[in-house]
Amino acid sequence: MARILSGIQPSGDLTLGNYLGAIKNFVKLQEEHECLFMIVDLHAITVPQDRLALRKNIKELAAIYVACGIDPAKATIFIQSEVPAHLELSWVLTCNTGMGELERMTQFKDKSAKQEIRGSHIGVGLFTYPALQAADILLYDTDMVPVGSDQKQHLELTRDLAERFNSRFGETFKLPEVYIAPQGARIMSLQDPTKKMSKSDDNPKNFILLTDDLNVVRKKIKSAVTDSQSTIGYDPAGRPGISNLLEIYSCITGSSIADLVANYEGKGYGDFKSDLAEVVVSELEPIQKRRGEILASGELDNILDLGRDAALRLANRKIAKVKHKLGLGRKQK
Repeated sequence: MARILSGIQPSGDLTLGNYLGAIKNFVKLQEEHECLFMIVDLHAITVPQDRLALRKNIKELAAIYVACGIDPAKATIFIQSEVPAHLELSWVLTCNTGMGELERMTQFKDKSAKQEIRGSHIGVGLFTYPALQAADILLYDTDMVPVGSDQKQHLELTRDLAERFNSRFGETFKLPEVYIAPQGARIMSLQDPTKKMSKSDDNPKNFILLTDDLNVVRKKIKSAVTDSQSTIGYDPAGRPGISNLLEIYSCITGSSIADLVANYEGKGYGDFKSDLAEVVVSELEPIQKRRGEILASGELDNILDLGRDAALRLANRKIAKVKHKLGLGRKQK
């Protein structure tokens, strides 16, 4: 049984892309592996946050995890900042990371450019956060990390840092492997299918939020961009719009794209979109209901307390080993 770790930032409502690309796969993985799923609130503060909104988002993301099917009896759900070893190991790794390695991180370039456009302050944490991400992974002897293709560079850095530390101080960290879901790892914008679906888009028609009104969901699907052809076909390069919708349909229903294309032979985009809209609504409706129930009950704090304690046990053992290898602190008699 492999140990799997992943996390999502509590930066507001999640999109259908977040759900299909990450959380839906988390639910499958927990059945066969030991899974730890974080709410990475320390990563969230690399850009300015309103404290009250952040605390609200943390709880709501935890509720979404459970509402989507992550079972606290099978997986560990915890808040990153409640495990201090993440920050301790992050500093150790930062001290062993080269400036050039961080400068090459494409996500830093993208995120800092967005901050400049918004006129926001660019903090050093945005530059060094790959070391924190590496600490998240290495603390738990993680075997596999489910990531999108845009995160592979960060896992490569994590492996480099682990190997560097092991070489200098002796075998300490396990080298994690990338796990990329075979389907749904990158759901695209509904209006510009050459870009990843993101709630930060100015046009709300580009994305579907898990908390969107269900009639709004229907309208967004029906107004999604396709192309000038009249047949349902899968061609991500030549026909990205309809291909993206087929990906969504396939991810939710489990039907292969080939079967979906065959089922809609002779039918037009109108029929296809109407059916897809109902498929998406049927998927989101129970999630929204369960989310509301969880937030209204007292069960969430108990889930997070248990998850924190489980994560602390693992992380504290690892950071103690790291400190011993580095010569930090006093040797206990």
